[in-house]
Amino acid sequence: MRKLLFNAKVYVEKGKFAEAVLVENDKIVAVGSNDEIKKILDDKQKIEVIDCKGKTLIPGLNDSHLHFMQFGETRNQAMIESVTSIDEMIEICKEFASSHPNYVKEGLHAIGWNQDNFIESNRLPDKNDLDKISTEFPVVLERVCGHIISTNSKLLEILDIENNKDLFKDGDFLVGEDGKPNGIFTGNGCNIAKRLIPDFSLEERRKILIETMEYAVAHGLTSVQSNDVGTTFMDGPGAFKLFHDIYDKGEGLLRYRHQVCFNNVEDFKEYLENGEYVHGVYPKDSWLTLGPLKLFKDGSLGARTAFMTDGYVGRPNDHGLEWISVEDMDRYCKLAKEKGLQVVAHVIGDEAVKRTIDSYEKAFVDGENKLRHALIHCQITSGELIDRIAKLNILVFAQPIFLDYDMKIADKLVGSKLASTSYAFGSLARKGAHVAYGTDCPVEDCNPFPNIYMAVTRKDKNGNPKEGYYPNECVDVETAIDAYTLESAYGEFMEDVKGRIKPGFLADMVLLDKDIFTVEHDDIKNILPVLTMVGGKVVYKKN
Repeated sequence: MRKLLFNAKVYVEKGKFAEAVLVENDKIVAVGSNDEIKKILDDKQKIEVIDCKGKTLIPGLNDSHLHFMQFGETRNQAMIESVTSIDEMIEICKEFASSHPNYVKEGLHAIGWNQDNFIESNRLPDKNDLDKISTEFPVVLERVCGHIISTNSKLLEILDIENNKDLFKDGDFLVGEDGKPNGIFTGNGCNIAKRLIPDFSLEERRKILIETMEYAVAHGLTSVQSNDVGTTFMDGPGAFKLFHDIYDKGEGLLRYRHQVCFNNVEDFKEYLENGEYVHGVYPKDSWLTLGPLKLFKDGSLGARTAFMTDGYVGRPNDHGLEWISVEDMDRYCKLAKEKGLQVVAHVIGDEAVKRTIDSYEKAFVDGENKLRHALIHCQITSGELIDRIAKLNILVFAQPIFLDYDMKIADKLVGSKLASTSYAFGSLARKGAHVAYGTDCPVEDCNPFPNIYMAVTRKDKNGNPKEGYYPNECVDVETAIDAYTLESAYGEFMEDVKGRIKPGFLADMVLLDKDIFTVEHDDIKNILPVLTMVGGKVVYKKN
């Protein structure tokens, strides 16, 4: 079946536009002016015609890193992401528990609080606060970054830390003035505590995933590279089976690439020798693909657990959290090299960036980054680190949308000198580094347009500061779109067939309600699709 999209402003590449696109099955077969494409049409062949009415058509947007399943979960949990006090969070959770008794009878879990948004006090919520929600069932409330959680006394009772200390490393949980666990966990302690909250059933997860896909395509996403297995979805085999079932039945609405986590090196080795890596079936044309190993090197800036070389302002001996040791990181990367597997790692602090690059470089193939190892977030960087990333051709999966919050705390935490060379999307792109954009959803919404707006303007969602936050790191609109399309495709070794509107490429495209190239930059964040196409199929159309 052929489709003709005509009378459009088609973005081909920087400085080049067309008017019409001819699609056959799942591929683009021709791009040109309206007249050029009409001349090659065969009147005898059935064709579906879509009049774009002068609107702008761009390649499908590809989120290089998010947690898709977790986003779906947050849409089915107590909504605490915008709370401005601990008391407000308590009341929201109590109301949710009262109206959803079946959801919480064995435990309540939600994500989204941020102590820096608390108006009266920015202390971390602890067990005494969460006990006001319930002492009958366990409660786990995650900070927006996922690197700190607060729990109630019931969960501590079930966890019985005193008799299970061998499960924890130093710093995995905090203690109160009485020397006893106060219900706050960091690092891997978060995962240990969260496991006590019963999971969604597979049928519930299927429904959540499909609903989340509907939301994503309605916002212009045609591909996601998602870390769900090993974080949100601890049952790896069950997760892989669920995704296979959805896509084998043709129910997937967008392309999904797994980024897979492990609790330890031995689990990773088992996966490589006997797990999904060996036995998973992923046909060449599948919308579902098996991607890289995902690692966590440190925590987050807002939680003060990002791994910093010189510590934090006023706290030089506080270097944050090194989640994976150098030795284990080297082992992970060595095993990945042996199997020809890409590694992508969560790195936020400058020391986390440096040490991860060190581990990557040891595992280069023939002295080059041929496996396309990537730095996810890569927030706090010196000029020297930026140069090194570009020189070694190490990929960066960046989240410009993080600036909405981080610009308010970065200078205070790391100092203006270091902050001025951080979130360096412009410098990295100008030096030739491969920079792909994503949202780390649900840390931020997966809607890509506020993300593009942030990269272009360096302003928060309210338009401040007027001149932009370190505006020399702004990028132009074309660079931002390329980062969300071609560069994200490069990150999954698909830049030859994905991320451009060109003959031979996959027919993944988004028709916009406003011209992103001419609209006021402050209005980019308000753009929405009127049509989203994946593999030649219209998966979303605005009514």
